Amino acid sequence: MSDDSPPTGARQGFTEPWRERLPLPAPEAMDAAQCAAAQALIDGPRKGVYGPFLPLLRSPKLLERVAAVGEYLRFDSVLDVRIRELVTCAAARHVTNQFEWLMHAPLALKAGVAPATIEALRVGARPTGLPAEEEAALDFSFELLRNHGVSQPAYEAALQQFGEQGVVELSTLLGYFVMVSWLMNVAHTPAQASAQGEPLQAFPL
Repeated sequence: MSDDSPPTGARQGFTEPWRERLPLPAPEAMDAAQCAAAQALIDGPRKGVYGPFLPLLRSPKLLERVAAVGEYLRFDSVLDVRIRELVTCAAARHVTNQFEWLMHAPLALKAGVAPATIEALRVGARPTGLPAEEEAALDFSFELLRNHGVSQPAYEAALQQFGEQGVVELSTLLGYFVMVSWLMNVAHTPAQASAQGEPLQAFPL
């Protein structure tokens, strides 16, 4: 393993010897469509090319469409930012994705999620003592992630807290972050070098 490889805790879906499978292509290797897709990310609210967009550069039209969905869900959803970040952490924990966890756990804390809640998620425990809206969001998320469906009580609790549009966006938010996390798990996309906080327990593949 080379000296510049990420530490084990920051690797994603690690094998030995570890290597990033789909890193950022060299600028001279990118075609016009890839360059345009990368520039759109740099010019948009993300301000850079990182995370799932590194492997997605291999399919620039898909990147553009995925980026548009993610941009809405992250920055324009009717869900409060605290709920968005909490649910994103739940999705990252479910699929053990280091990049999304280490990016969004600090954002969840900044948005007002309790540190004890984030730590419980990190170690795979059920957070307790939650505000009603966080309880509804996590109950809904856990059921959908684990059972691939949602019971009537969990649905009604989420509907009461977030309304029909919120339930639709909550479901789609979970699906979006599971999707991009799966892609990064396959690509072995590491957490950002500047990431702070405790990583998730990695899994060998």
